[in-house]
Amino acid sequence: MRDDRVRSLPAVCVWAVVLVVLLPVLFLRPQGGPVPMALVLQGVVVAHTGGALARVLTAPRIRLVGLGFWMFSYIWFGLAPLTMLSSDTYPWPYRAGADTSLAAVALVELGLVAHSAGTALAARREHTTSVRRAAFRPGVVERLLARRLAPWRVLLLCGLALALAVLLIPRQPGGVAVYFTSRQAVQETGTPGDSAESFLEPLRSWSLAVPAFWALLGLLRLPRVPGGDRLLRGVRRLLLPLLVAVNIVVNNPISKPRFWAGTVLLTLLFSVPRLCRPRASRAIAVGLLATVLVVFPYCDYFRYDDRQAVSVISPAEQFTAKGDYDAFQQLQTGIDYVREKGFSPRSALGPVLFMVPRSVWPDKPEDTGIALARFAGYDFFNLSAPLWIESYRRAGAPAVVVVFCLLGAAGRRMDQTRERLRDRPDTLAVLLVPAFAFYQFVFLRGSLLGISGPMLLTMTIPLLITTPGSRVSRPALGAVPSVPAPAVPAPAPAPAPSPR
Repeated sequence: MRDDRVRSLPAVCVWAVVLVVLLPVLFLRPQGGPVPMALVLQGVVVAHTGGALARVLTAPRIRLVGLGFWMFSYIWFGLAPLTMLSSDTYPWPYRAGADTSLAAVALVELGLVAHSAGTALAARREHTTSVRRAAFRPGVVERLLARRLAPWRVLLLCGLALALAVLLIPRQPGGVAVYFTSRQAVQETGTPGDSAESFLEPLRSWSLAVPAFWALLGLLRLPRVPGGDRLLRGVRRLLLPLLVAVNIVVNNPISKPRFWAGTVLLTLLFSVPRLCRPRASRAIAVGLLATVLVVFPYCDYFRYDDRQAVSVISPAEQFTAKGDYDAFQQLQTGIDYVREKGFSPRSALGPVLFMVPRSVWPDKPEDTGIALARFAGYDFFNLSAPLWIESYRRAGAPAVVVVFCLLGAAGRRMDQTRERLRDRPDTLAVLLVPAFAFYQFVFLRGSLLGISGPMLLTMTIPLLITTPGSRVSRPALGAVPSVPAPAVPAPAPAPAPSPR
């Protein structure tokens, strides 16, 4: 077995100490008196998420989907709730009781355990199949991620992205300059909120951003054949600077949400072959963790036109003052909401049928974040609704178990398939897995109805620019290649009898 396939035990221990002991101690804000039971259980959540993140950071193989899930869980449901529960300070005014806080922590841990179980089941299935046979009938995930880029489809997408840019950007009041002002400026220059066509404005915005992103990534990942088609190379050189310019306009962090801008940047970063090696990927992951902890709260400086002076405060204070970290508090609010109003399986239709306007469907389920904001008595509605409460609101704890178990299994399968296809740079695995891995921050934070449109575009456009690939073989992970046995020399023919 090669050395780069062996997990470093000292590295695991060092990262476990940093993530499970040192960082949590820095975020604790003890108030004296008896320790609440919810805070004790939150220590288990921190140990679970920190230990899992340490394993991902030191894994011999790159696990981008696992990295995205556990980094989000560690920060938003590990460190942030630890600070809130120990200081009894939260971003929003709503306050839940001790029983609700304990139930919220237990629900988080239930989802994490289900995710770990799904991951373990997928890993065991992978190992069992690999031991039994080297070739197998690929499943849905493998067949999907083995799809190959089709050059002419990529070029058509490039043409579509450029055409949309030429058509829609000049029609935006303020032109190109408004995209470098603020998100508020872009929203206010669009269709008024009380207009009959207001629901189309987000669709127009994302129909610019998502195709431009995938067109650029697909163009960068088209296979380069030595001595290949000169026409294709010429078209690539012509389109590449145009698509870079369009992405700078429509996907910059000034006019687009930080989570989306980060997804675009990190996906493009991990499309560079040298940065996909384990050592380089771990360095990027560590830098990403530090960035999310320290820099992320200040990245909304361009969100509004009326900008105030940046006040530098500690990450612990950020957790309890910034609405960016309201996921745990929204989970508490959601549990009280379900306790009073009951479960709502019908609300699951909202994200599925998000394209149907309310003028056509008056009884369309309300966005979960908005529903929780109304329940808490807020007069602002741009709040998160994490996947935990989205699942719990539908059918209770069993729904949380099913959703997170499936999410863990699918994530593990995606990481494994990307590892097997790492030498095929034009496969869907190389494109879609990094994008999904980092888009998880948006998906997990929610709410689902608010992100359904961008998520549908993000996940389906890659399917349209690829064609079914060849069959994927599943080699035994970590197995030493068999060495062919040396050929046994044939016996030399007996010498002919000499004549007498």
